[in-house]
Amino acid sequence: MPDSTCPNAAGDEATPTIVEIGHTGFMQAAFPDTTEFWSTWPDETSEDPARGRRLPTFANLRELAGRLADPAVDLVVVHALSCAPWSPRGLGRTVFRRSLLRGSVPFARAFAPQLLRGRVAAPIAVLDFDDPAVVDRANVFLLDRASVYFKRELPPDAWQAFTGTLHWRVPTPRFRRVARHRRRMEKLAPLSLGLPLAVFSRPRPAVIPPAEKTADVFFAGRVADSSTVRERGLAELVALRDEGIVVDIPDQPLPLDAYLERLARARLVWTPEGYGWQCFRLYEAALCGSVPLANRPTILQHAPLVDGTHALYYDPEPGGLARAVRAALAAPDRLAAIAAAGRAHVLAHHTPAAIARHVVATTLERTGCPGGAGCR
Repeated sequence: MPDSTCPNAAGDEATPTIVEIGHTGFMQAAFPDTTEFWSTWPDETSEDPARGRRLPTFANLRELAGRLADPAVDLVVVHALSCAPWSPRGLGRTVFRRSLLRGSVPFARAFAPQLLRGRVAAPIAVLDFDDPAVVDRANVFLLDRASVYFKRELPPDAWQAFTGTLHWRVPTPRFRRVARHRRRMEKLAPLSLGLPLAVFSRPRPAVIPPAEKTADVFFAGRVADSSTVRERGLAELVALRDEGIVVDIPDQPLPLDAYLERLARARLVWTPEGYGWQCFRLYEAALCGSVPLANRPTILQHAPLVDGTHALYYDPEPGGLARAVRAALAAPDRLAAIAAAGRAHVLAHHTPAAIARHVVATTLERTGCPGGAGCR
């Protein structure tokens, strides 16, 4: 497992040539030597062309268009949009920023993904890491151009990803019979949120050793104004303290290292859904040698953490969380085995590098070109 010691390792496979457009250089973190990243983050102020990090401007959009049409590129990766750049919301996000006071209005960055409407020589993969379980209407053109549209919160009935966007309500049988819509639906694939890039910005967190357990359950996260699953579950978790169960809930945000250490010292880590079902804590807990405890999945997943093997899941009805905690703590040997298996599974499938390799392999295989440019 190269990720456990070198999170940017690409394995033994040939390294692909990638053009990536989006707020975060996700693919570039995995393939730094062969990925050209064009940042659309409005507040980004520096670029390093020698290291493949660029900022779109009206002066270089033609250059970016040329790269997209270059047959030597193996894969184009674009991050999903939250809104169209010409929409009132998009214009407001671009104009009403502090960067305007510095004389910087990065309109070109918002329009960079729109170049995919033109000629693109390589297969296109879309990464939709957003919370909503629907494909935003702003991304329909990307869905049409993509070979694969990877979606973090993908409903079990993939058709429902079009609810309220391509269809005004849950897609009807008539809608589902339309060939164009079926082609769109068949491009959808689950995407792991996985571990955050920040965890791998230094070597220590990636190889956290087993820690002495000092808490039975740990939780840190937003509850107010978040998911009702969290609001209901927190009351059950706090009540468990009266039974002598050690529940660790920090009263303020923790620095990353302290947060990871507290995860490692807990037998169970409560990881309820927030605005989406997946959250970083699910994978961070397993990485740190603890057992994630989440309400049952409501989405399709890539390489899921299996209940009773890599993690534990509970029914969100009243009392479900408390029953799951009691049952888990009553079998410490089983908990230790689940923790070990979960850590190995996350290191194999849910590091940023592992997810990036999955994106490359899946997209090129679906297009019948697993070897990249050399087979075209």
